[in-house]
Amino acid sequence: MGGGERKVYTLAQISEHNSRKDCWLVIEGRVFDVTKFLEDHPGGDEVLLSATGKDATDDFEDVGHSSSARAMMDEFYVGDIDSASIPTKTKYTPPKQPHYNQDKTPEFIIKVLQFLVPLLILGFAIGIRFYTKSASA
Repeated sequence: MGGGERKVYTLAQISEHNSRKDCWLVIEGRVFDVTKFLEDHPGGDEVLLSATGKDATDDFEDVGHSSSARAMMDEFYVGDIDSASIPTKTKYTPPKQPHYNQDKTPEFIIKVLQFLVPLLILGFAIGIRFYTKSASA
């Protein structure tokens, strides 16, 4: 392989590297072999393993890694991802999800209240009875 050549991997190829003995991540279109870093990762190896087989850019950015963590990444760089192999995000539509949750939230609250309110009334009644018995004794 020539010095100027960049290795390009498909998401399917990268997805095969998903174990403690062989762990690759995709961050910002770049592929990293983080196998040797699993033990040293401050957030634990599970976090890295759970980010395999997908674009882990959002996971990486959400944590807010330091500039030294970002500089360290170059040492694990193995190539780039074939952007055509990344599934487009239009396949799933998140905006519809909150509507389902919003519709179900009142039902959930009502069910919880139907359970809790009678318990509270019962507890209150027992408390009053206990208090009145001990006060009159």
